[in-house]
Amino acid sequence: MNPRSIISVDVEDYFHVEAFAKVVDRNNWGTYSSRVERNTERILEVFNELRIKGTFFILGWVAERYPHLVLHIAEQGHEPACHSYWHRLIYKLSPEEFREDTLRAKDCIEQAASTQIFGYRAPSFSITGRSVWALDILAQLGFRYDSSVFPVKHDTYGVPDAPRCPFRIETPFGPIVEFPMATFRLGRGPNFPVAGGGYLRMFPFSYTRMGVRRAWSEGLPVVSYIHPWEIDPEQPRIEAPLKSRLRHYTNLSKTEERLRKLLALGQFTSFRDSCLADSAPCFSLKETVSQ
Repeated sequence: MNPRSIISVDVEDYFHVEAFAKVVDRNNWGTYSSRVERNTERILEVFNELRIKGTFFILGWVAERYPHLVLHIAEQGHEPACHSYWHRLIYKLSPEEFREDTLRAKDCIEQAASTQIFGYRAPSFSITGRSVWALDILAQLGFRYDSSVFPVKHDTYGVPDAPRCPFRIETPFGPIVEFPMATFRLGRGPNFPVAGGGYLRMFPFSYTRMGVRRAWSEGLPVVSYIHPWEIDPEQPRIEAPLKSRLRHYTNLSKTEERLRKLLALGQFTSFRDSCLADSAPCFSLKETVSQ
């Protein structure tokens, strides 16, 4: 039997993404036509149809403006969690800036959901060797798990030598469990990313299917993710460099179908309901990134 795996949603709008950060001023976010409600509701419909519960990492900016959406997510039995407030790369923040951003987001989400949240995912998986200090702050603020480490090499994120399965990190404020994003290997080669976001959109589904099955054959749970804007091929176009536009707009019309195919491969649930944290071994991420 394949390991229980996780489906998560990073609840943000199309103009929040890092790919457009240099051309979209955060101070002007409110001037853009928002599509996050309708797109998130569509994902909720898909999950309900498939009888799947997931984890929704919600941007604090979204929670503050659409509290009814956050409450609806929670009332549907899904797990609300935190995706920062301003969607800034963690390694570009000071520890105090990160603390303030996280507290603001946590408060907005908890007020809207009428429940405490315990999970965090950094924008663009930006807990890396330069920002591993953020895990101590998350534990201090009461978070029990994080899902920001991607064990791959990438131009924006990645901790290539991190464990590929859930692991527990001891901090001065108590333990926090890290859930790395899904990867697979071909022989003794490097880790390949799979099962979420641009990797699900841009690569043929045969790649996703192979990668997920190879991860499962190693006994690894697959931590997958999707963004609401990725199922919206009619979203407004933003003028940005070609590389950013290719990353953002490629195969938007195919994402919902591929998401359904992914979820049909095995058993997917939320972080909260997976119980995978209970058996996570201890590991020192700080020692890994300092080598």
